[in-house]
Amino acid sequence: MTATTIGTARSARPPHRALMLAEPGRALAEYASFLALRPLMRTLPKGDGHGVLVLPGFMASDSSTRPMRSLLTRLGYETEGWNLGRNVRVDNARVEAMANCVDALSQRTGSKVSIVGWSLGGVFARELAKLAPEKVRMVISLGSPISDDRNHTNAAKLFEMLNGKEPEPLKSGQFTGLDQAPPVPTTSILTKTDGVVHWRGSVQCPKGGLPGQTENIEVLASHIGLGVNPTVMLAIADRLAQAEGEWKPFAPRGLSSLLFPKTQLH
Repeated sequence: MTATTIGTARSARPPHRALMLAEPGRALAEYASFLALRPLMRTLPKGDGHGVLVLPGFMASDSSTRPMRSLLTRLGYETEGWNLGRNVRVDNARVEAMANCVDALSQRTGSKVSIVGWSLGGVFARELAKLAPEKVRMVISLGSPISDDRNHTNAAKLFEMLNGKEPEPLKSGQFTGLDQAPPVPTTSILTKTDGVVHWRGSVQCPKGGLPGQTENIEVLASHIGLGVNPTVMLAIADRLAQAEGEWKPFAPRGLSSLLFPKTQLH
């Protein structure tokens, strides 16, 4: 969450304004597709009953993740929202409350928990896994600003207006090195047509993660529609269905491979 400029040839910048303005209409189309394909999505890989905690994006609440959680529950997971209201303030109390969510779900299911985080929720998911890797099975982030540079997002000014340039966790020594993956299998799902977070800000590098167990999956989606996009649901279901300790990189097969771009992410 720092505003440190990453030493690359490309300076960080938010998505083009045209992509941002197109977000609502595109997201509505994706939600319509989700509803239309809901019967077909019941055939996605089934879960083993382990707990999945789903964290909403900045300014959003559990209502935004309800369609995704409903699908994951039908697929056989013990799925929960964070039950912490709207995702606005980033302070130590909120971090502690999220850590308690992980702990409670892990205790109730008797197993490690997977965490799916949308946008800012994905940043939280990664940091929670760093705090308690022994309780986290895997992390999946959706369009999350994980580059450690807020200049990648159109929401930076609003975020800083509500939380300051250095939120409380940063002052406490937490949430530093956001570009470092947690020490658990970690997937970043991103879209090059994201209108809120520039896709380069969502590309994760292996630094800090488990060797060979960090990946990026590109999809065709809007930022607001990531949580209801059918292709994203396919990728999430595939990732979550892997047996614990047998994680492998995403490799869509058959016709499903046509849904995922094969462009370079760097």
